[in-house]
Amino acid sequence: MTDASLPPVTTTGPMIHESDAIRVAVNGSNTSVAAGRGASVTPAPPTGPGSRRRLVDRRWFVVVGGALIPIALLVTWQLVSTSGQVPVSMLPSPEMVWLAAVDLAQRGLLGLYVAISTQRVFIGFAIGAAFGLAVGALVGLSRLGDVLFSPTLGAIRAVPSLAWVPLLILWFGIGEDSKIILIAIGAFFPVYTIVAAALRHVDQHLLEAGRAFGLRGLRLFAAVQLPAVVPSVVSALRLALAQAWLFLVAAELIASSMGLGFLLVDSGNNGRIDRIFLAIILLAILGKLTDALVGLFERWAVRKWA
Repeated sequence: MTDASLPPVTTTGPMIHESDAIRVAVNGSNTSVAAGRGASVTPAPPTGPGSRRRLVDRRWFVVVGGALIPIALLVTWQLVSTSGQVPVSMLPSPEMVWLAAVDLAQRGLLGLYVAISTQRVFIGFAIGAAFGLAVGALVGLSRLGDVLFSPTLGAIRAVPSLAWVPLLILWFGIGEDSKIILIAIGAFFPVYTIVAAALRHVDQHLLEAGRAFGLRGLRLFAAVQLPAVVPSVVSALRLALAQAWLFLVAAELIASSMGLGFLLVDSGNNGRIDRIFLAIILLAILGKLTDALVGLFERWAVRKWA
């Protein structure tokens, strides 16, 4: 059986394995996934012997350019806080924030708070992302699953994070379980939404090509559908990780005595604005570092599967 949309295969030269042919079809197509529109795909710069890399593609320019705005914000912060126009009770100087960090570090609290919050985020993210991938695949690949789950999950997705706090306290107490579950809820919905939408919009020509080579079920999913949605899946994971850090603060409102969310809330109750700034800066830095780790995973995953 032949497909008119497939190029003719000549019998000269080495034989092409069916999985290689499917991979070529996947990589050669311009499949557009609706859920992946947020992740732009930039063309690779020319690498020929006569080509020159653009300035914006040079590593040193990327590093320097990315540091310009943080440095400018830091300088502006220093100038405004030391000019006397804004009282230190509203805007502490960078030195005050640094001294607050040194004080907590000397007392052994800063590293402990960072470690505990990071552990909660990673565990909750892993659980939420795993369930999101499973349910997203079910809804995206099955029309019946879409009909059964999409309305209910769409309604639950609209519930604010703080609305879950009293319910989780009643059900799971004030221990770690309720905090991890709340973070997992935050990580679940981005992965579920994007993966389900991406699988629904896989190019039908690719699926027909895979079936023409005898691929069905899991083999079709692994050879055609998964490579087609890898960029969207990684974008979903990055968004879910950012959402997990957002839900961390709400999670650590649940009778917590340690963590960056606790530091933020406790400092607000005690009027320690220097520690409030410290907690916000640490959350921003940790969020960026973990996002960079997912970015490294994205490069590996795209090379391996897409």
